[in-house]
Amino acid sequence: MQQSIVTLDMEGVLTPEIWIAVAEKTAIPELRRTTRDEPDYDKLMRGRLKLLDQHGLKLSDIQGVIGTLRPLDGALDFLRDLRAQVQLIILSDTFEQFAQPLLRQLEWPTLLCHRLEVEQDRIVNYRLRLPNQKQQAVAALRQLNYQVIAAGDSFNDTAMLMAANIGFLFRAPANVRQEFPQFKAVETYADLLNLIRRLI
Repeated sequence: MQQSIVTLDMEGVLTPEIWIAVAEKTAIPELRRTTRDEPDYDKLMRGRLKLLDQHGLKLSDIQGVIGTLRPLDGALDFLRDLRAQVQLIILSDTFEQFAQPLLRQLEWPTLLCHRLEVEQDRIVNYRLRLPNQKQQAVAALRQLNYQVIAAGDSFNDTAMLMAANIGFLFRAPANVRQEFPQFKAVETYADLLNLIRRLI
């Protein structure tokens, strides 16, 4: 039987949306936009960087907000159960400089993500590890003869779900579910875990 590996998005699936938390803390509502709202990631990030510049927000300000966040309720137990049964990689469009406090609380799962360019605490640019990294990672895992089971919640996860052998939408908003009805929509960790168990 083919070996399985699970790929999960991070924000919205295991952790709160970092940019929404920053928007609430700084009272900058435009920072609430995420990949659930804007499918064009470059456009989204350019807008975010511009807002940070306009408001004088530094990397340390954002890390301060991230330091107050906790994984979503039930996420750690879900990961523990899942990792006891199957290998797991988190594929996220977050950044190394953002993810560490949350990864620590999730007991350090493997994360593939991007990197910010920072000069004297100011975020000046961002560097994608490679374009379409979620889709590319899944394709590479399938090349290694894994059955890939993927779950995500946003527009930027759908290419990953399409590239996987089986893809699930987890707590996805209505606009994403409507546009991608081919993916089974799941609302609880228990249901997602049961679906994965049947496949591995």
